[in-house]
Amino acid sequence: MRQFVPPGGQRWTTVEELQRTHRNCFQRLEPRLLGIGMTPEFAIGQRALLVESTDGNILWDCVSLVDQATVDLLKGLGGVAAIAISHPHYYTSMVDWSHAFGKVPIYLHAADRQWVQRPDPVIQFWSGPTNPLGRDLTLVHCGGHFAGGTVLHWTAGAEGRGALLTGDILQVTMDRMFVSFMRSFPNLIPLSRAAVESIVAAVAPFRYDRIYGAWWDRHIESDARAAVARSLERYVAAIEGKSPNESAGDDHD
Repeated sequence: MRQFVPPGGQRWTTVEELQRTHRNCFQRLEPRLLGIGMTPEFAIGQRALLVESTDGNILWDCVSLVDQATVDLLKGLGGVAAIAISHPHYYTSMVDWSHAFGKVPIYLHAADRQWVQRPDPVIQFWSGPTNPLGRDLTLVHCGGHFAGGTVLHWTAGAEGRGALLTGDILQVTMDRMFVSFMRSFPNLIPLSRAAVESIVAAVAPFRYDRIYGAWWDRHIESDARAAVARSLERYVAAIEGKSPNESAGDDHD
């Protein structure tokens, strides 16, 4: 299995129930980038990102709760022109989000079509290596964690130095000095060298200095391109059984 079922079995809820028990919280991460998360923390605790673009605001990834307060706040920032999601773990209530903003398009990579549990005409599958969403936003197909794993390149991010919004396709580590890569995080199944090299090659043509991961504070604020290069080297050394390099930041439990 890609994921797992808890020992107590699966549990289900509804958006209406979440609206009674949870609310969304917001954090300005940089000019024109707003983080959106849930409190109390829900599921795996990811947060979404609203990129405020001159070509229309893009909601990157998704959280489960959409309520009127959130809709009102985002409409005050120019609304949502489209939704794009890195991989199926964040599909959640994406259709509800789309409908709340006038049935805006949801862009998903076609390689993950099989994981969509609620088909809707708003879902637009794309294929190939990239998909531009305007003058300064481009979806980049990386694969890896899922066959359709995608990141979003934002040319105007990081004060014009460029940023990658990566979900956990490139997973920012706890020390925020590296990224890492997994096929299944809960089952601790790693990716092959070829898969990881393919991810890094997919983002190589793009200029970026910052990475925003999938959780609050999981960001590499600067020199992110060099961090990705170091991370690839460290990952390959580990899976091939080479001697660990203390200077590269390896820990030993």
